Amino acid sequence: MDRYEVIIYWSDVDDAFIAEVPELKGCMAHGATREAALANAEGAIAAWIANANEFGDPIPEVKGRVLLVA
Repeated sequence: MDRYEVIIYWSDVDDAFIAEVPELKGCMAHGATREAALANAEGAIAAWIANANEFGDPIPEVKGRVLLVA
């Protein structure tokens, strides 16, 4: 679970940090801090995978992308 990419950003609309997991469609979480958003995202990843297993849906493999900053 800890190898999926998680993107964390601040949302003024939600007044919280949002953590998105792009490789798992619709998988996201939020929190008052970046740390809380990440912890909640880890729970969301676990729930997403458990749900996929329950319904026999495929689970995407971790892409392991490397982000480059120019």
